[in-house]
Amino acid sequence: MPDVKRKTHLAAVVAIPPRELWEPIQEIRHRHDRHVRDWMPHVTLLYPFRPCEEFEAAATALAGLGVAPFEASLASVRFFRHTPTSHTIWIDPEPHDPWVRLQGAIMARFPDCDDVTRYESGFTPHLSVGQSHTGTLAGELQSRWRAASWRVSEIALIAREDRRPFEVVKVVPL
Repeated sequence: MPDVKRKTHLAAVVAIPPRELWEPIQEIRHRHDRHVRDWMPHVTLLYPFRPCEEFEAAATALAGLGVAPFEASLASVRFFRHTPTSHTIWIDPEPHDPWVRLQGAIMARFPDCDDVTRYESGFTPHLSVGQSHTGTLAGELQSRWRAASWRVSEIALIAREDRRPFEVVKVVPL
């Protein structure tokens, strides 16, 4: 029987900002994000991903990606327009090039986990903070947002059971 690659919406590979940056992010998310209790603040790199039982092998496969740690700035609030009345509000982790290199290196190890690259514009690094009927919320939030930065030096393999919140299961240094 051939080796069948399995993906699940109960697992992901993400970059998580340090906890000291969470308070203003979570303040926005508590008001505007229906998924605030499901996910910690994060930038999605692969989703869906392999089941939790495969995380040991996945962490081994992700070791030595060849991507150096980098500085990321959360400076701009933006939005994706899905329909005229459906928008995702997100903070843009800049600069984009290191994120694209990181995501590409990870996906090279798990090429079937390409869901986040299937959009017309390809992979767009983002930290979701809410949903809105209009994109104007992004501008309102931007006027109050204070930029924050962190050194991205690790990725996290996260998983959840049923409807419980995602939890970090494995951390892989860059």
